[in-house]
Amino acid sequence: MAKHVVPEAKDALNRFKMEAANEVGVNLKQGYNGDLTAKQAGSIGGQMVNNICPIRHMNFTRNYRWVNGHEKQFTYSFRLVV
Repeated sequence: MAKHVVPEAKDALNRFKMEAANEVGVNLKQGYNGDLTAKQAGSIGGQMVNNICPIRHMNFTRNYRWVNGHEKQFTYSFRLVV
């Protein structure tokens, strides 16, 4: 069994998990949730990650290298993890 580094955070993490489950439409109950499919459980975890470190997008426009007078649009997507 895993030992919690900050035992007081367990309730906050459970609330966070319940909020993420509501956002993706999964009916999560207190206690054992062995009836969930892997897809449902993964969607809850994925939503938690998206809430903690969302995907950021940056758009750049620069001159196209091979044709004078044309510009090319670039979009970079990334997650900022601290």
